[in-house]
Amino acid sequence: MRAVIQRVSQASVRINDEITTEINKGMVVMLGIAHNDTRDDAESLANKIVNLRIFPDAEEKMNLSVIDIKGSLLVISNFTLYANSNKGNRPNFIQAAKPMDAMPIYDYFVEYLRNNTQIEIQSGVFRAMMEVTLTNDGPVTIILEK
Repeated sequence: MRAVIQRVSQASVRINDEITTEINKGMVVMLGIAHNDTRDDAESLANKIVNLRIFPDAEEKMNLSVIDIKGSLLVISNFTLYANSNKGNRPNFIQAAKPMDAMPIYDYFVEYLRNNTQIEIQSGVFRAMMEVTLTNDGPVTIILEK
């Protein structure tokens, strides 16, 4: 399981020219699921993300979590995080889970966050063609793997 996390001041998802979800201050989590990922991996990564101290404190040090600032998360499924372009110019996605295997893990990840945190959790639409708009605050971008 792989996540690219961006600290944002705002973010939204547009599908078919309609904004379907949006957040203010918080994180956008691009989530890639590999073929061998489990619910335990989802829980571990979710806990790591919500406790990641990437927001500034009163002294402008990255010392606060999204929980501390009462921020939001926008979780987007993104199989392309498992792109491999070592050979040629067209990436392959062999390491990414097939959609029928990835969707239950993605759904579990989102539901786990909703059920185990007090912060607002929004999500994209699995397998939809989405336009994700965000304002990266910092910029701060972190890559995590489980």
